[in-house]
Amino acid sequence: MKAVKGLDLERYMGRWYEIASFPSRFQPKDGVDTRATYTLNPDGTVHVLNETWNGGKRGFIQGSAYKADPKSDEAKLKVKFFVPPFLPVIPVTGDYWVLYIDPQYQHAVIGQPSRSYLWILSRRAHVEEETYKQLVEKAVEEGYDVSKLHKTPQSDTPPESNTAPDDTKGVWWLKSIFGK
Repeated sequence: MKAVKGLDLERYMGRWYEIASFPSRFQPKDGVDTRATYTLNPDGTVHVLNETWNGGKRGFIQGSAYKADPKSDEAKLKVKFFVPPFLPVIPVTGDYWVLYIDPQYQHAVIGQPSRSYLWILSRRAHVEEETYKQLVEKAVEEGYDVSKLHKTPQSDTPPESNTAPDDTKGVWWLKSIFGK
């Protein structure tokens, strides 16, 4: 599996909408409008804000990302979150490899070495079907079984973070641990 070389981290920052992903115990099964917002920190690490809406409430978790090998030009990052999100005490670290990014930094395919996780991301909440097929094909080229890929429902007008109550009790996270 090959990661992108020479990723321009500053261009990569900003909001990315989840177009499709492999189901994960870290996300609710019926989450909608799922997205990630990345912000470059002064020390070169990345602040990560993952959000999803479930039952009219906003679930979110914040973390950080950093280059797995600072000397490498490969887009192999590590992400670290503290769980559960309502009482963040347990660190969880995972791989975040940018497997593909288009030249305009509008579409990306994200995975990791075990191929257990896969995300197709876009700067817009919706992509053309032909673009989607091309991104899926990039995943196939990296050895992914894309039959597990699930399209993420996105609204025509994605919600803003302050337009829905937060799930402050972490119900979505607890349900996701039990596969709900």
